[in-house]
Amino acid sequence: MTDRTILVVGGTSGIGLEIARDTIARGDRVVLTGRDQAHADEVAASLGDRATGVALDISEPEAIAGHLAGVGRIHGLVLAAIERDANSVREYSIERARRLVTLKLVGYTEVIHTMLDRLDPTVDTGIVLFGGRAKDLPYPGSTTVSTINGGVEGLTMTLALELAPIRVNALHPGIIGDSPFWASKPEGVLDGYKARTPGGELATMEDVVDATQFLLRNRGISGTSIAIDRGWRIT
Repeated sequence: MTDRTILVVGGTSGIGLEIARDTIARGDRVVLTGRDQAHADEVAASLGDRATGVALDISEPEAIAGHLAGVGRIHGLVLAAIERDANSVREYSIERARRLVTLKLVGYTEVIHTMLDRLDPTVDTGIVLFGGRAKDLPYPGSTTVSTINGGVEGLTMTLALELAPIRVNALHPGIIGDSPFWASKPEGVLDGYKARTPGGELATMEDVVDATQFLLRNRGISGTSIAIDRGWRIT
């Protein structure tokens, strides 16, 4: 099916923006969200008339339904909104932990709940949630991030069961070398990470975009979490 509409939550920057851009290139329409309406409108305008911007902060779940009220029928949903946080047990910030837990576990779920009556199950609708490899590969300060990304995996499985025939899957990116966050690191920082992959290279944003589109469209996959890390864990 062509000319579908895909809602990309967190689509104004980084990987979310690349997913929105690729979706339009495939002939579909995109509704992309960001925290600021002016910025969301600016990004949507840069993508052309097949993109629409909506202001949405999913760390404030009570307001999600109101912000998405103007979004019509959709044929796929990508929940790519993330925040980075270093929060160790010894120096624990309840405020930051609560915000991140709310953003992914409550915010993701509330977006799906809000849009459920507008998700078209007749076209093999897919939902893609974004977690991260910290669920399996923790690092100092990843207490909250590792816990939440593990929760995303559990959320994926229960949603796939509850929402069938709508399919629900998750992506768990590792270090994405050309993403804005990692590409801005000083020269040489990524060399050690590259040395830990079997091929000596890191996954790219294109890899993540391709996997997202696969999960949105493939009828045989549901309740699955896919790691995108160039095989980092097997070295």
